[in-house]
Formats: sequence, C-alpha cells, structure tokens
Amino acid sequence: MQFFRSRHRRILTLAVPVFVGLYAAVTALPVQSSFTTSAAAGNATCPIDDSGLQLPPGFCATIFADGIGHARHMAVTPGGVIYVNTWSGDYYGNDKPHDGGFLVALQASAAKDPGKADVQERFGETVQSGGHGGTGIGLYNGSLYAEINDRIVRYALPPDSLVPRDAPATIVSGLPLSGDHPMHPFIIDAQGSLFVDVASATNSCQLKNRTLQSPGADPCTELETRGGVWRYDANKSDQHFSRAERFATGIRNAEGYAIDADGRMFATQHGRDQLHSNWPALFKPEQEATLPAEEVLLLKQGGDYGWPECYYDGAQHKLVLAPEYGGDGGKKIGVCAQKTTPVAAFPAHWAPNGMVYYGAQQFPKHYQGGVFIAFHGSWNRAPYPQGGYNVVYQPLDGARAGGACEIFADGFAGAVKSPDGAAHRPDGLAVGPDGALFISDDVRGRIYRVVYRGGVGASVPGLRDGRALVTPCPGAGSPAGEIAHIAAKPPEGTHPDAGAATSSAGAVPKGATPAMVKLGARVYSGQVGGAACTGCHGDHGQGSPLGPALTAHQWLWSDGSYSGIQKTITDGVPQPKKYRAPMPAMGGAQLSADQVQALGAYIYSISHPALGNSPK
Repeated sequence: MQFFRSRHRRILTLAVPVFVGLYAAVTALPVQSSFTTSAAAGNATCPIDDSGLQLPPGFCATIFADGIGHARHMAVTPGGVIYVNTWSGDYYGNDKPHDGGFLVALQASAAKDPGKADVQERFGETVQSGGHGGTGIGLYNGSLYAEINDRIVRYALPPDSLVPRDAPATIVSGLPLSGDHPMHPFIIDAQGSLFVDVASATNSCQLKNRTLQSPGADPCTELETRGGVWRYDANKSDQHFSRAERFATGIRNAEGYAIDADGRMFATQHGRDQLHSNWPALFKPEQEATLPAEEVLLLKQGGDYGWPECYYDGAQHKLVLAPEYGGDGGKKIGVCAQKTTPVAAFPAHWAPNGMVYYGAQQFPKHYQGGVFIAFHGSWNRAPYPQGGYNVVYQPLDGARAGGACEIFADGFAGAVKSPDGAAHRPDGLAVGPDGALFISDDVRGRIYRVVYRGGVGASVPGLRDGRALVTPCPGAGSPAGEIAHIAAKPPEGTHPDAGAATSSAGAVPKGATPAMVKLGARVYSGQVGGAACTGCHGDHGQGSPLGPALTAHQWLWSDGSYSGIQKTITDGVPQPKKYRAPMPAMGGAQLSADQVQALGAYIYSISHPALGNSPK
C-alpha cells in the first residue's frame, strides 16, 4: 500500500458568527415559535450572521473550514488539531475526490482567529492507491485511528507535524462492505477497546431486500456477521474480522457513539424503512413517514436491541414485532418483550449519523452531561415533509434520558430539506479542548464551530432561571404533517412564457395520453399508489445520492423506451450497478397496471424532449 501526504497552507472561508432569537420554552404545549436569526438586531456578541445556522440565544457559530470534501466524522486533539475523515463513491454521485488523501488535518493558528482554520493538510490513501475514504475516525494514546475501505488503521502522530510521516498499521481488516450500509464508524474507550459498527446489509433481513411482502429470513443469518457492534483491541495490529468479536447484536446501523463521564457507552440506531411500502395492508401511507423511531441505545456486552424482528414504535413507546416476522402493524410484541429498549427515541428517518457527549464547561450547565446528535436528514418521509437536517441536544441522567430532546442547531439544509436539495447536511460531531462544538457537513465539506458567548447565569439575556430557552424536538410519534409536494408547486409546473411559445412539456409516448402523464406525476410523488419515487430520484427526477437522475438521457436498465421503463418499474432493480440500495419492484408498493403505465409515461415524458409523440 502506498502512502501519500500533501501539505498546503491557505486561508479558508471567513469565520462567521451567528446569533439567534428566543426559543419557545420546553412544555407539553405545541411550539409557538421557531428559530429566528438576529443579524438585523445587531447583537454585539455575534455581529455577523451569514453561516445560515440557527442556535439558542447566546451561541455563535463560525465556518471553521469549507470545501474539504464529503466530511464525515471528526476527532480533536488536546492541542486543538481537528482530524476529519472524508468519503467518496456512488453516494456522492462519484464526483472527483480532493487530491492529497481522504484524511484532513485542520488547525487555527494560535495568533489568529480560533474560529477559522488557516492551516489545512491532507494525507492518507487516495483514489490512485485504491482508497474510497471512510466515516470512522478517533484518537487514542497519541495515535490517530481511521476507517479506510474495509480496514481500521492507526497512524503515529509526530510531535512536530500535523500529519503522519509513516504508513499506518492495520488494526483490523476484512470488515464487510456489501449491501445497504458499508461504513464503519467506531469509538475507542479509555481501556483501548475499539467498538466498530458493522451495520446490516439489508433493510429488514427479508428474503428479497426491500421487496413487497417478502418475509424475513428465519433465522436471520445476516446477524452472524452484520447488524451489530464488534469489539477489537486498539493496541493490537493485524486483527481480522470474524463472528467471534461481536459485542452486541440487533442493531441495524449504529453510526454515532458517545461515552459519558462514568464510562457508559451510547450508540445511535437508524430505524428501518418502508413499512407501508412493503406492507401496505398493515400500515397507512402516513406511517411510512412516522415509523419506526430513531433511537439512542445504552450499549452493553451481549445486548440484543431487536433488529430485524422488532422496531420501536415512538407513539406506543415500545418495541413491536416487525411484519416480516409475524407482526400485525403494531399490536403483537412476541420476542420483542425480551429485547433491550432504547434510552431515547426520535422522529422516524431523521438519520442520527453522529453523536458526542458534552462534558466540557464552555456551554451553560443546561447543555452539560448530555449528548449532541447530528441528524443527517430523511429521504423516505415523502410525500410528507422530510425531517432532521439538524443537531439536537439530549439530556442524560445516568443510563437514562434526563429530559426531552431539544433542537440545538438548524438551518443546515437551507430552503429545502431533502437529500437532493439540502445545501448542507450535518454528519459528525466533536468537542474541542476549549469546549467548542464542531459539526461536519458531508455535502460541501463545511466544518462549523459553535461556542457560547452569552455569559453564565440567570442574568444573561435568553436564559430563564439559569436555563436556556429551547425548542423541543417533535415527539417520536409525531404526525407526518401535510403532503408537501402538492403545496410546493402547481401540478402543471411554472412556465412564465407558456402563452408565448410552443409547449415545453416532455413528449407523450405512443400508447399513452397527457392525462396518463399527469396521473404518473401523482404516482411519482407518492400522492397515488404509495410508491414515493421522490425519496431516491428527487422531486422532479433530477436524481439524488440514493438514486440516478431520470432526466439525464442515460439508461442503466432499459433502452429508455416506454415499454422498457415500465418493465424496470415492474421488475425493480435488485442489484444496482451504481447505487448501493436496490429498488424494489414497483417501488415497494402495489401499483395497479394503470398506475405502472402512468408512471412509465411520466418518466418517459420528463426524460424526452417534446418533439411530438414517440414512435416507440
């Protein structure tokens, strides 16, 4: 294996403070107000506001670094150097990774503004050396540990350099890379135990992944090598992945980790998808967006947290039996009575990608002793509004939740909360030696630094009885909300010059009609039939990290003809060529023959210019 290192110093994006207006207090009543920025108010502690973040009163955010690649998790040294792991591949449209290596070292010079990094150095594997980047990264005993492909490696950090000089040692290799969840976030405890996420290869261990009414494998042999947390020794080299090192099981995808002041270890759990899409007789369309809850788990050796047989119902506050294993839509408990329930639960599909325990004292006491969680944001709540795309604070009381979840930072996505429309998506979290909270963004590679500038005590504006006024998270069982796609734009689209030119609508294929195209648009958005294609292919077929564009005139599974498109819809895509997750037949729904034809006509229409009806 070759080892690459690059070194360059440059001034990064200008540091930008943020101040935010008052929050509604946490009560059982509905939230009366949302975040507001207050740059116009001219607050002295945060005079500039162009980072886009919305924070509680007294907090300020700066853009610490920008454009560093698809930034995933971070680790911060006692000296304040931030190390970031970045990722590449089909999830990001196979765009060109940065030269110089997937690992990034960031530092703010002591004599300059600590709110921005003016030193950036890249190192580690590159595309040329076979690297694809990774998510996991950590520090232990003076060394840097990082995930790269199927390995966790260790770099020795010289005292006089930000980046290593020598090639890394391999700590563990052979980690599984196939299926829906190939990443391997990890955490290292004070004793040197390395806990690695080995997430599931499938959504719910069906015999046919993400497919309508496919039963679950019984037993789910996938659990022998996936769907749990594995433990290795961070002090030992050349360990190999095997079944023997499994620490806990029944965890679909544990991306975020935190260790509290007493050594308790917590992990986030990404709940499963497609309850209504795959089991429409048992679940209502809106339950696709509201079930199951996301979770924070207290990790214990030998623990079984329920996947795939169980999912957590946030409205009922309990684990219930999954439909693949005899569940009836939320009533049956079965084996779930013996599984371990979560410490805290959150709205469905928000995607908790990062977590960090806050044991510093720079933030007010209200934010000490709990965990911050970065929610990457949902894709499969469509046609209802997507959720997440924020950072929340979850208080802890020992091994239990110490209160309600609170939205701490929002505004990352910008105007549109969707996988294809979000400007930024929070992913990783880290706490600096000065108590600053760092937040990574894996869309455009931005690193935010959040500090408290409002002082301490009840006399500080925005505090009441020493507690910050906060905005509570929606409950784990909150309703889906109103259908979003109808309200967003008229079904005909917006065409200012429609009266002055020939129609610019797409072609209607032979055998279809304009009325079928309109119906197909409703099927595509999930308004009819229950197969919301927008979650993967974008609101208007422009594509997303989860699915290809349907408007690019590039066909992976057909010749682009009307009949070919219908066949792909009907058969699904069990083994994608360029994307990780398969597409179930008919999007996992029970579309009628008329709906398949209409959907095919709509997709044909948006992918073909209007040159008259197609001869095909």
